[in-house]
Amino acid sequence: MEKIMQGRMDRGFERYQKEYEDKALEVLRSGWYILGKEVENFETEFAEYVGTKYSVGLASGLDALWLAFKVLGIGKGDEVIVQGNTYIASVMGITINDATPVFVEPDEHYEIDADKIEEKITDKTKAILVVHLYGQAANMTKIVDICKRHDLKLVEDCAQSHGACHNGQMTGSFGDFGCFSFYPSKNMGAYGDAGAITTNDPELARLMKIYRNYGSEKRYHNMVVGANSRLDELQAGLLRVKLTHMEDITNERYELGRRYAEGISNPLVIKPTVAEGSTCVWHQYVLRVPAKDGEGQSKARDEFRQYLEDNGIMTLIHYPIPPHRSQAYEYLGLPEGSLPITEKYANEVVSLPIYTGMTVEEQQRVIDCINAWKG
Repeated sequence: MEKIMQGRMDRGFERYQKEYEDKALEVLRSGWYILGKEVENFETEFAEYVGTKYSVGLASGLDALWLAFKVLGIGKGDEVIVQGNTYIASVMGITINDATPVFVEPDEHYEIDADKIEEKITDKTKAILVVHLYGQAANMTKIVDICKRHDLKLVEDCAQSHGACHNGQMTGSFGDFGCFSFYPSKNMGAYGDAGAITTNDPELARLMKIYRNYGSEKRYHNMVVGANSRLDELQAGLLRVKLTHMEDITNERYELGRRYAEGISNPLVIKPTVAEGSTCVWHQYVLRVPAKDGEGQSKARDEFRQYLEDNGIMTLIHYPIPPHRSQAYEYLGLPEGSLPITEKYANEVVSLPIYTGMTVEEQQRVIDCINAWKG
């Protein structure tokens, strides 16, 4: 019996293989590999896709995050509000700049609970970092309003939400910066590390281009201490190919999410839900297997994952250790129990197989196996 992987990237490549190979050869034969026409064209096309005036290509999603806060002037002594149940890179974007993350619990849809943000705002708060986790758009109507009323900067972590919308507006177009990762496993993945920011502010776009290139706008004239964070021509070219297919890729994800939602009927697992006004592009389809009272880490989840693996179905956990409980952030002094909802989710979530090119037969096998689980 062939294993069903939790994620795979070969199917997406094979679907548009000739286009990718033709573009790769075109770039290789051009003789220009850094900050050329492919990057310039990608930036224009990606901004148009997201619905912003500008996009700047960068080397990774983490670079997009930390450079966003750097360009916004947020640093030591400043606080940034962020949800507790995100990937640790979101928090690193804050702390690389010596700013302090202030965690807010997630809502029932795994996004930041907009109703719990204002109680965390202090005179040190300078920004909110919204993470559109698992591919679902957060409640941007409330969050934008909070930022306006409290004069806060707004940064969006869109690493998992390419194409997701709130009230018809795409993630990455609400804030001062939208930060994107194009890591190969993303819905809009490159074929190596790659990232970008989006913005409607021409000065922020200009500064980002300076910071990504050693702090230089003109060669050898360094205005600030910058970084080497340039999206290369090859990745930009390959991303341009994928961008032309994003409507089909996103529609496929919608269908995968729909089939899981309609097909899984086991009462021992909790299916994800989508908030009113938001869309989810299903970067991950995440179930929860509840822990029993006082159990802490869900033994039932471990048994569920082992059962699926025994049946040739692989899963992952996104994410088993919340950032505030990681060794890297011990210095924040947040003990176990300080973010109970975040910690509960970390103990119960399971990411099912989902990827471009997943067949109906593969998905039905996953669904049937889940529904047959007796716990």
